[in-house]
Amino acid sequence: MTTLTELWPELEWIQDKDLRKKTAKTWELALQKSVLKIEDLHKIPFTLLAGPNLKVSFMAHKRAVVHIARECGLIFHEFFKDELPVDMDVLIAGAMLADVGKMLEYILDDDGNCVQGRYGEYIRHPFSGVSLAEQCGVPPEVCHIIATHAGEGDMVKRSTEAYIVHHADFMTFLSFKNRLK
Repeated sequence: MTTLTELWPELEWIQDKDLRKKTAKTWELALQKSVLKIEDLHKIPFTLLAGPNLKVSFMAHKRAVVHIARECGLIFHEFFKDELPVDMDVLIAGAMLADVGKMLEYILDDDGNCVQGRYGEYIRHPFSGVSLAEQCGVPPEVCHIIATHAGEGDMVKRSTEAYIVHHADFMTFLSFKNRLK
């Protein structure tokens, strides 16, 4: 059986031990409330919007987003220094938690296929993700990333870290959704 630290080795990138613990706790809470198990996250598609033939798993996408966001944060620091500071712990935790609400949004149908459940029809993952994170004491700057990483965030001013996660997420999502055949 896969453990949370095996699922998310990137947890170790979060230097603040309290934030690392709260990030892990949020994932634990989400998985407790979900019908999905850790093993399912390596099998289910990362989105239900890119068509039925998508073979990229939820975890492949999520980990790619975290890696891309981290690299962007490092590049921002290298080139922009203190003119555009990036809190790397907030960035990494936010990237890891951006889709945690999908644990409540998704269910498995009778054939074992991942589909949007009734809860997900009413409450999208940015909202449920913030709720889960707040229950675990995740700070507002990380909850802001969760809340604004998707289209809902287009209505508010995003932090630098939130812009990075938003673009890392959409760069990978739209590349699959809109790819040329």
